[in-house]
Amino acid sequence: MQVVKTIPELRALRQKLSGTVGFVPTMGYLHEGHLALVKRARTENSAVIVSIYVNPAQFGAGEDFGAYPRDLNRDLELLEGEGVDVIFVPSDGEMYPPGFSSWVHVEKVTERLEGASRPGHFRGVATVVAKLFNMVAPAKAYFGQKDAQQVVVIKRMVADLNMGIEMVLVPTLRESDGLAIGSRNICLGPEERRAAAILFKALTLARRLGQEGEKDVDRIRRRMISLIEQEPLARIDYVSLADAETLAELDLIDRPALASLAVWIGKTRLIDNMPLE
Repeated sequence: MQVVKTIPELRALRQKLSGTVGFVPTMGYLHEGHLALVKRARTENSAVIVSIYVNPAQFGAGEDFGAYPRDLNRDLELLEGEGVDVIFVPSDGEMYPPGFSSWVHVEKVTERLEGASRPGHFRGVATVVAKLFNMVAPAKAYFGQKDAQQVVVIKRMVADLNMGIEMVLVPTLRESDGLAIGSRNICLGPEERRAAAILFKALTLARRLGQEGEKDVDRIRRRMISLIEQEPLARIDYVSLADAETLAELDLIDRPALASLAVWIGKTRLIDNMPLE
């Protein structure tokens, strides 16, 4: 395993790798969800590259960029155990040098959900992922279902810009009570951690109602909101039932759909989603 901090170092190592390269972009503070991506990449490729970079461009004013959890030494130990070939750990100056002024903006699918709640977020995501794709030139890139809108955005970018990279989506890993494993979970206190299970309960309710034949989105959404509001520590940002490909809100569940939500538990904002058929 080799750890590099500069783009020339990364590119030099990339040229030496033969066969297919799988790429897993992360913001570090790795958990089992990240490792599931790495394991999948390891089984499907000749070599695996992982990036660790907390991207300031995708955090808005007042968001938790400074408080985002970081533990590089622990991350490196975990990745060494997974047989990763190259780890790229750039600085802000390496990724956004003085005078940087080129941005990737994906329209439409970025204007809803996380895009509406976090203006500029997906401009930062698309730009940094495009840069990393250009540096790594992977055959396949691995992302988790937990960040479903991010995957939709990046798929759109990859298709529109003819990047020729296969996007691999890996199912969300969950705790025993259903809470999606995520880096921000560490920020939850004991009571908040208990309360956070309400996200999965609301998504499971939506799936059950759909399986029972309920198609009316407004009725499903109202039931989800009513359930979440029973948890005193929860504060809803949004609850969505949308077309799985375009993320446009639906009136009826008459096609593959995505139930997604963002909920504040205390001072921690959590997101989750569940596909609906």
